[in-house]
Amino acid sequence: MTSAAGTAKSDLHRYLQEARDALLWKLEGLSEYDVRRPLTPTGTNLLGLVKHVAGVELGYLGDTFGRPSGEPLPWLAEGADPNGDMWATAEESREDVTGLYRRAWAHADATIEALPLDTTGRVPWWPDGGDGLTLHHAVVRVIADTHRHAGHADILRELLDGAAGESPTGSSLPSDDPVWWKAYRDRLERVARQAGREA
Repeated sequence: MTSAAGTAKSDLHRYLQEARDALLWKLEGLSEYDVRRPLTPTGTNLLGLVKHVAGVELGYLGDTFGRPSGEPLPWLAEGADPNGDMWATAEESREDVTGLYRRAWAHADATIEALPLDTTGRVPWWPDGGDGLTLHHAVVRVIADTHRHAGHADILRELLDGAAGESPTGSSLPSDDPVWWKAYRDRLERVARQAGREA
């Protein structure tokens, strides 16, 4: 019989892994340029999102619980470029970044497996006195962050080539017909213009 704690861990891990997989899927089939292209005024790009969440997992589900990974994270060094975890340098290949992410999630999974959910850790970059949290809290935080960035990646990928949805096998979208989507978008545009005139 499965314990409640085991079930909770399994549920948390499933939602975390779904977000991880969705994020990496958004890179598939794109050129080196497209995975790095800054597509918003703040520079949001696909490979940078992956690099960022790798660091989030290593921090919250590694260092916080006294389980350092040993992975070098140069963007955390003294004097490092601000926002250095949000983009890949020309020297960092896609394989470097996705490999780091896969190692980060293996390390995070080992932490989740090894410790009870009520284990308390200390977040090194939070202020003293307010830096404690449980493993359960840390996993939920990482899930929320990863899903948030997977949503960013979904929008970026749609802007790049129109690919959208949760996974290659299940988009969760109501149609895959471009004609349907054009009519739908045109209808929304008409409604927005009408509301704008009435406001």
